Amino acid sequence: MLRSLLSRNSLGLSPRSMMPLHQNRIVASRLISLKPNFSKFKLKEQPPGFIVGTVNDAYKAPEPDHYHGSNHWTYDRFLAISLVPLTAVPFVMGVNFPMIDTAFCLAVLFHSYSGFKSCIIDYIPERVYGFWHRAAMKLLTLGSAISIYGIYVLETTENGLFDLVSKIFGA
Repeated sequence: MLRSLLSRNSLGLSPRSMMPLHQNRIVASRLISLKPNFSKFKLKEQPPGFIVGTVNDAYKAPEPDHYHGSNHWTYDRFLAISLVPLTAVPFVMGVNFPMIDTAFCLAVLFHSYSGFKSCIIDYIPERVYGFWHRAAMKLLTLGSAISIYGIYVLETTENGLFDLVSKIFGA
């Protein structure tokens, strides 16, 4: 069986293909190249001033998306405001509440995710960086998923984040 897989015909080495190219009159082409293609990592060319078209072209408005518009900032403000009481409750009450601890950890994680996502959108725009924008977004999502697992482990094996902080500072 191995002999048949390595036969001359299965490798495309028939007597006709072994002939010199000037006799065969067939231009050889490779489908698989050993040289890597880094063209997808290059930055996209932008026109001067980042202006596409001319003055006389009609403006093409982007598709309306309420989540990434006004609702996005409302969710961010709500998360930021909710962090204040979630931070103060365990220290004021002096008791560890597992649900409040978990809510605080998740609120900090979602607040951080939203902030880093905004930074990626602002400073690594997809229209310029293409592949690198998508890679940064995927790395952010992967890091957030690993962080959720870390919060789960911290909450189930230990007494939570506030207990860990109080142990570190000896309070």
